[in-house]
Amino acid sequence: MASPLPTHGQGPIPGDTQASAGGFHTFPSLADQGTKFSKTCIMKAAQFGPWSDLPTELLGLVLKRLDSLADRVRLRAVCHPWRSNSMLQNLPLPFPWLTLTNGTFLSIPGSEVHRMPLPDGARWQGSIDNRLFLISCDGACSLLNPFSKSTLELPNLASVWQREIDNHAEYTDDPVSYKLVAPSPLESSPKSLVAAVIIGNCYSVDLCVVRPPATTYSFRGIRTALGEPPTLVDLAFLDGRLYVVSGFFKLFVVDFGENLGTYPKMTCVIDSGGDCGTPQYLSKKVLYGLSQYLVECGGRLLMVQRFTHSQGFRNSHTVGFNVLEADLRTDPGQWRTVSDLGGHALFLGKQSSKSLPAGECSGSQEDCIYFICDYPCPESSAEPLRDAAIYNVRSGIIMPLHLRNPAVLQRQACQWGLTWFFLSEAI
Repeated sequence: MASPLPTHGQGPIPGDTQASAGGFHTFPSLADQGTKFSKTCIMKAAQFGPWSDLPTELLGLVLKRLDSLADRVRLRAVCHPWRSNSMLQNLPLPFPWLTLTNGTFLSIPGSEVHRMPLPDGARWQGSIDNRLFLISCDGACSLLNPFSKSTLELPNLASVWQREIDNHAEYTDDPVSYKLVAPSPLESSPKSLVAAVIIGNCYSVDLCVVRPPATTYSFRGIRTALGEPPTLVDLAFLDGRLYVVSGFFKLFVVDFGENLGTYPKMTCVIDSGGDCGTPQYLSKKVLYGLSQYLVECGGRLLMVQRFTHSQGFRNSHTVGFNVLEADLRTDPGQWRTVSDLGGHALFLGKQSSKSLPAGECSGSQEDCIYFICDYPCPESSAEPLRDAAIYNVRSGIIMPLHLRNPAVLQRQACQWGLTWFFLSEAI
């Protein structure tokens, strides 16, 4: 397992990098795709002075070609000039980590597993953006940034959580499903944040709306304007409004009025499947599993349909996608198939999803969906990336999500449940 990441104030990391007046040597952790050009620049620069005097623009070229946060930290730890100059760079975000159920984090570009301490007695339950969703030993729920240590309390959410777990256990052994969403970046507007959480399944749904730091509203058995309980499967914010999608592809907007505590009004804005359906390249004679995701992507509201094929009990693999945009310009609105993501990369997950312009996330590709195994997998499986890959929306091709050293995962065998964890640019 990789060592914990150092802070900016620490010196070089033993065993990872070495600095001397005569030159700079790196170990394979820096030898990733796209670094050959950067190494050439460094070798040429070495002819004109000591490594500590490496021009800032060349140092920036190197950093921009490092997708792994750990590699960036190692570079900054070489010497004080590199550390201070690197902090002046306008860099894309590092490639996101995957949070694992045993409390560790997987870096895909670095093929490393990292561990960061959690508060005593806290249990990890998922993540949203750059925060971890924690439940403490006394039942309090919170969102923690493990780097800055800033915490956003989610008051009274634990009681709703436990109630749903108890009710859910009467019908099935499967874990309670939930989704965390926020209308804006958590760091930019913590006071105005309204986080929404769906807990349960299609038979029993709690819609919880949290306005930190003091208020949580829970709406159990929420119904539409027609009085029918929809089978809600996912939710997302768009332009500050909360949307939910049902298992029958209906899209609803949830309005709370001026008083958040009043019972919300659900209005159907798309009442038919439109272009929803099995992609043409998949056989019509095969029965596929279907997962639905509602995500905001570049100012558009998308429903992503993920099709899986089973080759035995709980042994599924993803075979295709269908991406549709909610066209709300008509009344009623319609689902329309889209063939690109507007240059964005979409990181898909059942508990949280996020889209970014590909240029703002190091190592990501335009118009691609990065998906993970976010459904129950065989207990015998020791491979968390067993159904994790990259889907190119333009070409329809599914590409593997490679690790440089797959053996690192075999030493972490457990029942996996993955979520994306995004690293702050300021780290």
